[in-house]
Amino acid sequence: MRLATGASGRVLRLNLRVSDMDAIRIKNDVNGNPRHVIHWLSCEPEESRDAMRATLTLRQRYERVLKAARKLGGRRFHNKQYGGGIVFTAYECELPGIVYRVKQALS
Repeated sequence: MRLATGASGRVLRLNLRVSDMDAIRIKNDVNGNPRHVIHWLSCEPEESRDAMRATLTLRQRYERVLKAARKLGGRRFHNKQYGGGIVFTAYECELPGIVYRVKQALS
């Protein structure tokens, strides 16, 4: 786990490693709820990854994962520092369950 603090001393970024999932903590939403960014490949099921690679383009695979993540509250995270991310408004303990449900929806 890696912490980085800003000028105010507040923790701005948290790298969290849960099994095969890397999550980065970003700033809270306007209501103070924590937000985490997960790379879209962490949400794609491993068993179907090779089959999808052969039949779908990279863009189609990303859109497929994003569509499943949106049903569970995920949104596209687009900025310069992190490409291909999906942001979830959830606590750290909820993230593995959310990713598991996204993988199940894609299987």
